[in-house]
Amino acid sequence: MTDILNKATVLVLNRNWQAINVRTPADAFCQMATNVATALEIESEDSLRPVTWEEWIALPIRPQDNCVRTAHSAVRVPTVIVCCNYAKVPRKRPTLSARNIRERDGNRCQYTGRVLGHDEGSIDHVLPRSRGGKTSWENCVLASKDINARKGDRLPQEVGLRLLTLPKTPVALPATVTIHNSHGIRDWELFLSKS
Repeated sequence: MTDILNKATVLVLNRNWQAINVRTPADAFCQMATNVATALEIESEDSLRPVTWEEWIALPIRPQDNCVRTAHSAVRVPTVIVCCNYAKVPRKRPTLSARNIRERDGNRCQYTGRVLGHDEGSIDHVLPRSRGGKTSWENCVLASKDINARKGDRLPQEVGLRLLTLPKTPVALPATVTIHNSHGIRDWELFLSKS
């Protein structure tokens, strides 16, 4: 039971029905019980109905539903909840990671422009760490492993290299485009952008 309650499987919408977050069923139950959010009963794409906590706990459990057993009965786990008063769409800046640097740089070596396979690239510090360079968006680029090894702890111009573009921090994106349906929940498809 605690396994179901603690997996991030509930999509959170703002009051305009835009996806803004993902929560655990435990969090969703708390938001519903305190009237911060209502659950969506989703029968089909054309049949969506906001449901209060009092009504939700009385709904029958359908074969396709996950549920949590309490001392008195079973309660259906919602797949989507709607915040009652929150209208903003938060913006999220990608975290600094090798994967996100690779994505920012379009899988291209930033010295040669060659598209790199997953195992062909590594992260290069433009100003090497041995010379005081920081691990930051503005100092890290994707480089082919052979170019990165050739550069070593030198500056690009010291080995005849030039950056194709100056590295910079990616812009913050609306949370709506950063939410992915990694659990394959059918109801989420109604609210997530197709990409």
